[in-house]
Amino acid sequence: MKKAKTAKGVAEKQVAAKLLANVPDEYVFYCNDGQVFRNMAELNNGLNKMSDETFSYHSNRDKCDFSNWLKDVVGDKELARDLAEPITRFESAMTVSSRIESLRSKLL
Repeated sequence: MKKAKTAKGVAEKQVAAKLLANVPDEYVFYCNDGQVFRNMAELNNGLNKMSDETFSYHSNRDKCDFSNWLKDVVGDKELARDLAEPITRFESAMTVSSRIESLRSKLL
């Protein structure tokens, strides 16, 4: 039983590390205000800095750019699902920040 728990812990660490890592250069997120996001932490910082207008350009009833990038490029379906519904920029930043902290705790 101990081996199974150890293997599960290693697998969780690997998944967390992959989700927090930089994406390949050809898949970075180019925000319409000029910011470039290579990973979740940069997205989080960007959400905290960008204007509500920029946020609304990328996240609205018709577009889910951040959610799609997280799902299709980063591979975090859980976070993508949480950001798929239109919410405020502040709520999105808090959601991303919380997910980052959760993933980082698995690396310890």
